[in-house]
Amino acid sequence: MPSDDDRPWWQGAVVYQIYPRSFADADGDGVGDLEGIRSRLDHLSWLGVDAIWLSPFFRSPMADFGYDVSDYCDVDPLFGTLEDFDRLVADCHDRGIKVVIDWVPNHSSDQHPWFQDARSSRDAAHRDWYVWREPTPDGAPPNNWVAAFSEAEPAWTLDEATGQWYLHLFLPDQPDLNWDHPEVEAAMHDVLRFWLDRGVDGFRADVLHAIGKDPDLPDDAEELIPIPHSGLNHVPEVTLPRLRRIRELLDSYDGDRMVVGEVYLLDTALVAQYYDDGRGIHLSFNFPPLYAPWDAGVWRHRVDEVERLITPAGWPTWVLSNHDNIRHRSRYTSEERARAAVFLTVGLQGTPFLYAGEELGLEDAVVPPERVVDPGGRDGCRAPIPWTPAPDHGWGPEPWLPWPPHADAGRDAETLRADEGSILHLYRRLLAARRASPAMVAGGQRVLDDTPDGVLAWERTAGDDRRVVAVCFAAAPAELALAGDWVVEVTSTGAGEGEPFTGSLDPDSAVVLRPA
Repeated sequence: MPSDDDRPWWQGAVVYQIYPRSFADADGDGVGDLEGIRSRLDHLSWLGVDAIWLSPFFRSPMADFGYDVSDYCDVDPLFGTLEDFDRLVADCHDRGIKVVIDWVPNHSSDQHPWFQDARSSRDAAHRDWYVWREPTPDGAPPNNWVAAFSEAEPAWTLDEATGQWYLHLFLPDQPDLNWDHPEVEAAMHDVLRFWLDRGVDGFRADVLHAIGKDPDLPDDAEELIPIPHSGLNHVPEVTLPRLRRIRELLDSYDGDRMVVGEVYLLDTALVAQYYDDGRGIHLSFNFPPLYAPWDAGVWRHRVDEVERLITPAGWPTWVLSNHDNIRHRSRYTSEERARAAVFLTVGLQGTPFLYAGEELGLEDAVVPPERVVDPGGRDGCRAPIPWTPAPDHGWGPEPWLPWPPHADAGRDAETLRADEGSILHLYRRLLAARRASPAMVAGGQRVLDDTPDGVLAWERTAGDDRRVVAVCFAAAPAELALAGDWVVEVTSTGAGEGEPFTGSLDPDSAVVLRPA
């Protein structure tokens, strides 16, 4: 195992995802912005995160709230300016916080100048920068691929002016770029260089596995319809050479620049291929654990899958909530489970990705029909972060989405910070304990087999440093027998920290133990 000095930063980091629209509003328009993020960096430093990942802040018509990019190398005025971004990066780096930004390589906005030119005529200079096909003899789309956000809409739109269909794995407003064209790849590499030269430390690459498509564009199997093709596209012989060139570009910069791929394939064996024996992406999201229920057996299966398939290929990641999915506090139905669940992401071997607001125990907002704005039904998990008590929660005017539940009843950052028993303080203690333990940061891992039903436990080891992490999924207390004497370092309930471990685990709880 590499020493601390040799290990790249992204292996030891805790990464905190920020959805800019919903994090903090500095200019009073009800939408979060870059200056708002900068104003809350003290919170992140106090919490103990090592890096932030910013969801898109680029110029965009916002059909998909920034994932439809009309200018990859500028900040949308809604969020600020390039100068604001530079100040944010500088302030993060002054605090020792790395900055990862979203990169959307599979598709642009239909308002991007590239696509505006491409659809102007079949002979346009950028025509082949996108994926165009002739209609079938009966005028239908070229294949049966289904677009995201709908179980019935094809992943194709007919451009009446030029008489061809163009491909969009997501909205018609998001035409797919044609990575078979060398100028597209070159242009997207230039985008990476633009932000690398501004000091970013890495990228989260949106739907990265889709940049390589079968050139024949064959139909998907009928039994897989209506799954969107974005969740089925897996053509490693086309994609991996492109990822190797991306890896080479990032590795040519100092400072361990990295890319973490959104490889949205719900098969861990497929996800593992994108590490490509150290030649592909540095990290990849593996989403099956995100969909795991509160069940020890299911989680044991998911952990075993990662150890068997991901670990031999590269460094794992762990995530329970993000901007695309119901928050795990809502999925797991109680704060006790939400408290225990973070021990899975922070305690297992790999890089944890936290989602802004989970340290407050936020649930999904209830969004009335007249305020629904997202085409994919994801508004609830994107509700704004309440920083201060009611009425405005540190925002000023009414924000772009409703507040999450209980924001007016003390579920805000200021109130929770004043309560040392809060979930916010639990996150801080757990991150501090992780940072102080080489075993927890990057040590080896051994899942313990002799555990009671409903308990998942594992040992982390690095040299003489050892920790045991145990999560009790059961609805009743459980007894965990361990060889030797152990001390409770962190517990999800907050009770008994610093005291000898008696072997007893509360229902829906978790502990980190160190040798006595």
